[in-house]
Amino acid sequence: MRKGGLPIDVRELPADQVGATMERLASEGVRRVAVAGGDGTIAIAAGLASKRSIELAVIPGGTLNHLASDLGIPDALDEALRLAYTGEAQPIDAASVNGHLFLNTSSVGTYVTFVRMRERLERYLGYRLASIVAAVRLLVRPRAFTVEVEVEGQMRADVTPLVFIGVGERELKLPTLGGRAKGGRRGLHLMIVRGRSRARLAALAFAAAARGTRSATRSPALDAFVVDRLTIRMRRTHVYVATDGEVHAMRGPLEFTWVPAAVRIVTPR
Repeated sequence: MRKGGLPIDVRELPADQVGATMERLASEGVRRVAVAGGDGTIAIAAGLASKRSIELAVIPGGTLNHLASDLGIPDALDEALRLAYTGEAQPIDAASVNGHLFLNTSSVGTYVTFVRMRERLERYLGYRLASIVAAVRLLVRPRAFTVEVEVEGQMRADVTPLVFIGVGERELKLPTLGGRAKGGRRGLHLMIVRGRSRARLAALAFAAAARGTRSATRSPALDAFVVDRLTIRMRRTHVYVATDGEVHAMRGPLEFTWVPAAVRIVTPR
């Protein structure tokens, strides 16, 4: 089927079928696949693409499209499709947590609680109103937890509402807190929010998972490190972890590893 005048075979399928479909295409000799969706869907596709040496083209089409924005991929469908067909693929760094690949960000703590609460409310209130209600509930009853983080062989304990891990160095100041730092260092950028005050939690939720802190009036107190690997231990055996906007249940401890040049993604020149 031709799409936008380009020889592109278009197929619509649920996110949970992306991996199996790409596996089949790879076995048929397809070397480049364009995937339309948000950060979570793209991360699923990237995990398979990295194993089968498939070039991945990104068509922004989800709630969160931070990776596409960071890479300069156009929002307009026709432009994104033309780039997918004519652009050159470049190696992009990624990271993994307990073997699960992600391309942009991961977090443990209040952002995860926010997402799970929003998802429960969304069926009744819709996405936007559910987000507001979930945020207000967390601000009224802020939650913090004790976490042990091993960084470069050194163990540290913190009481924190949020631990954030970004692929590549991130901005530490408002209004771009959590966004990729231009020309930043490669690796895992670990950020630990210190303390449990409501003002710091306000900077949390919408934000530390990636961006969107423009409404906050000050930056939370942060400890930050750029490392190749780290381990997070918590009192609970099973932990909910957010990666690229999706929440997953995992068994602790959480082992984060930087994966350089993990997947080849089509980007503008």
